[in-house]
Amino acid sequence: MRLDKYLCHSTSLTRSRAQGMIRGGQVTVNGEVVKDPSYKLPADARVTWRDQAVALSGHRYLMLNKPQGVVCAATDARHRTVLDLLDVQNPKGLHVAGRLDIDTTGLVLISDDGDWTHRITAPRHKCEKRYRVTLAEPVADGVVERFAEGIELRGEKQKTSPAVLELLGPQEVRVTLSEGRYHQVKRMFAAVGNRVVALHRERIGAIVLDAGLQPGQWRTLTDAERESVL
Repeated sequence: MRLDKYLCHSTSLTRSRAQGMIRGGQVTVNGEVVKDPSYKLPADARVTWRDQAVALSGHRYLMLNKPQGVVCAATDARHRTVLDLLDVQNPKGLHVAGRLDIDTTGLVLISDDGDWTHRITAPRHKCEKRYRVTLAEPVADGVVERFAEGIELRGEKQKTSPAVLELLGPQEVRVTLSEGRYHQVKRMFAAVGNRVVALHRERIGAIVLDAGLQPGQWRTLTDAERESVL
């Protein structure tokens, strides 16, 4: 790994500031000042910055109960983001595995491990997501079967993959999907003549939203939850 990249990931410095610190002689590798930001670190490197040892931390794996009005982005000029809700050191590198709309609530997974999040988001892995849905109208006859067969969405030629629709009440349902098209749940119900009033994600893969997390709260995943993705 390059020295400037290492310094960025082990501190709160931006890449440009890290490069400036290195060129200014404030960084040592194994006791020797190194002024080349592109210097390739050996496997056993000991790095110090301003006489303090710095080291890469392990990957982070978090779950968050997303409230309404918060966007799944690193930065946003108008709205709070899910990263704004995290009280963590050095949030740089953290990203969302599977975004939710601003008005959708529930389970969001956040990590700085790109390989791990790819297992959730890549279509070929068919990672299931389960949603609790409140509808404007009662579910019409035959809609459960239509979801199981796949729905043809407006503007698309290929039907959705089969989805499981569970009836919880006249206007309350659960939907389990294995794909993630744009606004998919809302568009599926629009295609059968209904409208989503509220949408809440309960599960991603085998990871279920912790019932103890209030909207806006988060926690680190357990080892079992993290490994379930792999």
